[in-house]
Amino acid sequence: MDQEILALAMVLGNVSESDRERLEVLCGNARRELEGQLRPGLTVQDCGDALVLAAAWLALADLRAGDASAGVTGFSAGSLSIQTGEGQAEEVLRRRAYRLLSAQLRDSGLCFRGVRGG
Repeated sequence: MDQEILALAMVLGNVSESDRERLEVLCGNARRELEGQLRPGLTVQDCGDALVLAAAWLALADLRAGDASAGVTGFSAGSLSIQTGEGQAEEVLRRRAYRLLSAQLRDSGLCFRGVRGG
């Protein structure tokens, strides 16, 4: 399954061969992260291709997060301003991955309950 996730992530992220090894490690980590959050009784097979796609998106988010930390995050000189938008892109990928598997993942622990007044 990790090779399937890697192949998909390489295509979706237009990742170069020079980043393949780094991405391969991130794909395995992303799969394990999602597997660890599956609802009790669900298996990887129950998720089908959705888990492969979600893991690819998570791996790409982590790859971009690592690249962004070494890049320019902001610069201004007079009317010139340079910034990277990587932080936004990685967060979009992360949210997309978790939204895709939301029905199969355990609740995050946040719960709103009504309280009756007296």
